[in-house]
Amino acid sequence: MYVSYIPQIMNNLAGSPGSPWQPLAAFFNCVMWTAYGLFKKDRDWPIVIANVPGVFLGAAAFLTAFLHG
Repeated sequence: MYVSYIPQIMNNLAGSPGSPWQPLAAFFNCVMWTAYGLFKKDRDWPIVIANVPGVFLGAAAFLTAFLHG
């Protein structure tokens, strides 16, 4: 799901920035789910693994849209 941010990041860097707010919301969502998976007594690795890419790609999409917008 978060791979869809790659074209947005490329467009942002090419000078056609998209909205930064949805990737920012996805970033915070993924951070919270990742923290939840890591801080459970019995770590929930599938949740962590599924959300870590969203942390990085959401942040990259937000930053490139915000800084080039």
